[in-house]
Amino acid sequence: MKKQIIKIGLLVLAITFINVDANAQKKKKQNKKNKMEETATKLELKTEIDTVSYAIGMNMVESIKKDFSEANFDAFIAGARAAADNDSNALVKVEELESIISPYFQKKQAEAQAAQAGDSEKLKEEGLKFLAENKTKEGVVTTASGLQYVVMTQGAGDAHPTATDKVEVHYHGTTPDGAVFDSSVDRGKTISFGLNQVIKGWTEGVQLMVVGSKYKFFIPQELAYGANAPGGGSGPIKPFMPLVFEVELFKIN
Repeated sequence: MKKQIIKIGLLVLAITFINVDANAQKKKKQNKKNKMEETATKLELKTEIDTVSYAIGMNMVESIKKDFSEANFDAFIAGARAAADNDSNALVKVEELESIISPYFQKKQAEAQAAQAGDSEKLKEEGLKFLAENKTKEGVVTTASGLQYVVMTQGAGDAHPTATDKVEVHYHGTTPDGAVFDSSVDRGKTISFGLNQVIKGWTEGVQLMVVGSKYKFFIPQELAYGANAPGGGSGPIKPFMPLVFEVELFKIN
């Protein structure tokens, strides 16, 4: 019976200590929050140097949020304070900084490149599948280079532009899944350019047309942008993506 009472007593004591510790931690966090709020309230930007210094701090953090979103900002602020105060008890030595920072971001970059390579390979496969299925559809013609096209409207003339000619066209460009990335039709204004100034699929395809024609082109990635997608692939056009264009030829200069 005595042993049982002792066990119950110890259990109660342990629970008490846990509660006290939890309350202490809660109070510590609240004090820290209050201190930060008090510091922010007391701080005044009295001079240009004050304002620029404050702005640089904000700018650094905004950059870190973009490039190092997983950052522990409590640790960041503590490190910044240690450096500002030349703290001899800093948790990391100045001469160790490069050996800590560089390997981490090299590893992060390698992981991102591996993920991108995987995505690119997937996009390649999807593009090849799209073109393989598309070439079997009625009316689709495939050239020796792999360019595919459908004649939507055939013009009455017989003069074809050459690779060095300038042409006036209307066009409507989409990704294989139909997302529009550029369209003179939507803008309501034709465009003129030299056929030697555009992607290979355009240079080859438009030479097949005569004035008054409207063709739909399915351009393989090797005749489009390949790995070098506009904007680094941040827009609708991704690396190794085939492109679809409806093109109407108005004039050959």
